[in-house]
Parts: sequence; structure tokens; C-alpha cells
Amino acid sequence: MANIFTRTADGVVDWFNARAPGFMPVYRKHMSEYYAPKNFNIWYIFGVLSIVVLVNQILTGIFLTMHFKPSAAEAFASVEYIMRDVEWGWLIRYMHSTGASLFFIVVYIHMFRGLMYGSYQKPRELVWILGMLIYLVLMAEAFLGYVLPWGQMSFWGAKVIISLFGAIPVIGNGLTEWIMGDYLPSDATLNRFFALHVIALPLVLLLLVVLHIFALHEVGSNNPDGVEIKKGPKGNRWSPTAPADGVPFHPYYTVKDGFYVGCFLIFAAFIVFFAPAMGGWFLEHDNFTEANRLVTPEHIKPVWYYTPYYAMLRVVPHKLSGVLVMFGAIAILFLVPWLDRAKVKSYRYRGVLSKVLLGVFAICFVWLGKIGAGPGTDPVETIIGRFLTAFYFLFFLTMPIWTKIDKTKPVPERVTTHD
Repeated sequence: MANIFTRTADGVVDWFNARAPGFMPVYRKHMSEYYAPKNFNIWYIFGVLSIVVLVNQILTGIFLTMHFKPSAAEAFASVEYIMRDVEWGWLIRYMHSTGASLFFIVVYIHMFRGLMYGSYQKPRELVWILGMLIYLVLMAEAFLGYVLPWGQMSFWGAKVIISLFGAIPVIGNGLTEWIMGDYLPSDATLNRFFALHVIALPLVLLLLVVLHIFALHEVGSNNPDGVEIKKGPKGNRWSPTAPADGVPFHPYYTVKDGFYVGCFLIFAAFIVFFAPAMGGWFLEHDNFTEANRLVTPEHIKPVWYYTPYYAMLRVVPHKLSGVLVMFGAIAILFLVPWLDRAKVKSYRYRGVLSKVLLGVFAICFVWLGKIGAGPGTDPVETIIGRFLTAFYFLFFLTMPIWTKIDKTKPVPERVTTHD
């Protein structure tokens, strides 16, 4: 029986290769003959997890669009219909809403790993830039999706965020009305946001993800030691020309990643079934009330993954300056490959100064998120937020100085750890 199955499978593969010969070289280049460093650790699973969540968002989003009504009069009721009357609709909706937050969790950890191991340094600058473009599109995609349920926080959050464009001199008011299609978020706003969320941005996101992976596989993956395995000795059990410190991505890392994906899905299932709102962090309580332009929520705040930037916006007293600071905080991330002047990639071989500053930066970002999620009425919190915002920018603006003067340890010629 096993021989029959093997012969059948080989026959199908041969039949496919004869009719589409271009697919097998692509498969070999990016899977079975793509040699990844053999010292990857747990920090390197989050890129794969982000793809898993992206697939979840696309599939659940398709099912949600079958029942959702992109109309200001019917949007909220259609979400309630999905939750109450569509068979397993509540599960699909919670998988989608939980997936949005999990997407940002894995992306933030993925970005932090890049900062920690210097994965943006030469020759991977383009990989980092494409990753940041993915992050930017993901933020826009999540914001558009956040508006669609047409709850109280969806409506007022859209009004606050879109009104920020009004701070732009001369064209601000006209640009705000053009984006909303009205003087307030309305049916026109919901329709265009639905089109962008369901069609336009997912296509851009998928294209960027493919380019990100292709660019990574052209230059090769970084590793915790920051050592280029392509420059090391050649020859291993699979190929005499392959890096000696590399292993085929498939099956070695596909199997390893499969285990971590299973653990991640168990964690995600626990949230979906037992705490989908996560105490108001994943789904705000105000968004379970239909949008009402005559009733303002007590505290207007975005979802948790926007709160660090929202805190920066709020602690700056001048509106235009706040908008520039908020968008500048994202824009400066694109410059990291050229701001870092360190002689070594990985923080394993950098000095105490670099390690402390990166740790303080991570605490600063999380603290800003906490401030942004609050009511914003505490003057002490506002002062702290200004200091944290200043540190955020100083971390990057002074990076050429402290990365250059910081002491470094000798980097090994070959990878040193095998996890």
C-alpha cells in the first residue's frame, strides 16, 4: 500500500512538473535548498507566526464579508446578526478580532528581534524597509477594519484620527472632508473604508509580504550571532557548495516552526473561547454600543496597538506638532539601517550601553502605550509622556553616536550556538 501511494504521489509530482516546470526551482530556492543558519532560537518564529495570523485574517475576513453590510444604518446590526444568528458566526468574528491583536503582538516582537540582532544592517536594509512598509500598511488596514463594526468607539475613533489631517495648513479641512466623504464619519466613509479594507490594502499587504520574503532569501537570514554563514566554510551533508553552518529550511525549520505554530494556536484558541475582549483591550466595551454622533464616549482612545503613538500625539500641546511627532515616530524607524553605526550586528557582542538603551527603549514604548490607553487627564502622566516621547526620539537620533562609541566583543567567525 505504501509503495502504491509513493508511486502515485511521484506520478502526480512528475505530471505537475512537466506542465509547470518553473514552480520546482522556486520551491527549491525558497524551501528545500534555502539554507538558514542552524542557530535560530525562539525569537525567529514570529515571522512565521505573522504569516499564520495573516492567513487567519484573510480567511475569516472572507466569511465575515458574506454577511456584513457596509452601511451606516445596517453595519452594527449586521455584526450582531453575525454574532447571534449566523452559524458559528461568533467564532469567526472573534477569530478575526483576536487575530488583529495577535498580528500586532507577533509583529512588534518580530521588529524588536530585528533591533536586538541587527537584522537591518548591510546587506539587509531592503528587507527592513519592506518590513516597515508592511507595518505601515498593517496599521492602516487595522484602522479601517476597526471602523467597520460602527460602534461608538469606531465612530469617534474615526472622527478623531481623520480630523488629524485637518492640522495640515491650507489643505487640511478639504483633505479631511475628502477622506470622510462628508463633514462627519458617515455612510460614505464606511463604504470607502470597507472597499479599502477588503480589497485594496490586503492586495498591497500580500505583495509586500512576498517581496519581504524574496528579499530576505536573496541575502540570507541573519542569526543571533550576526555572522554571515554565506561567507563561512562551504560543504555539508546536503551540498558541497552550501554553507557549512546552514541547514535546509525544509524540513528542518518547517517542522520546528510547526511545533511553535501549534503552541501559538492553542494560546490563540484560549483567548478566542475564554477572553475574546481581553478585558477591553482587544474589543472595547464602548464598541458594543451602536455609533451615535450625539453621544460622546467618556474617554476616546484607540486599540492598544496604536496607544504608544496616540500618547505622543496627546502629550504635545500643539495639534500640528503632535501630528508631526506621531507620524515622525513611525517614519524614523525607516532610517534605522543608516543610524546604527555599530561594528557588530548582534547585541550579544555589543557593550552594556547598547543593551541598557535598548531595554529602556522597550520599557519606554510599553509605558507610552499604557499612557495612551488612559484618559489623559493626569498632568503627571502628561509630563512623564513628554519625557518618554523625548527619549523615544533621542534613542534613534543619538544612535550614530552611542553605537559607535560603545565597546564591542570579538565576533566569532562561525555561529557558536545550536538550538
